[in-house]
Amino acid sequence: MAVIFHQRVVRIRAGVRTDRAGNTLPDWSPGAATRLPVGRLSVQPSTQTETAEADRTSVVTGWHVLSAPGTAPDVRSGDRIEFDGLLCEVVGEVARWPDPITPGRTHHVEWTMTRSTG
Repeated sequence: MAVIFHQRVVRIRAGVRTDRAGNTLPDWSPGAATRLPVGRLSVQPSTQTETAEADRTSVVTGWHVLSAPGTAPDVRSGDRIEFDGLLCEVVGEVARWPDPITPGRTHHVEWTMTRSTG
């Protein structure tokens, strides 16, 4: 295993609930959401922006995550990720790169996650 794929996160996926109107909604309550430890990752800082307003300052921090070659973690858009004591959100689509040698297999997976404060 390459030295850079030593980090771990916890993937959190919302359960589903139905509101009074019959609409299906995500349910992030502890009893409904599922948690899955995901390892063999490289989590790299990618962006940080700060916006100062009169009454508050907001900060958005982002990371780019790559899985080790030969892995295909179960992560998708809309999931939340616990990383380094922080709760982040998967942003955009999760890229599943095809294996160039074995058709139909995934070589590795990449995604972006962000955390917003303020």
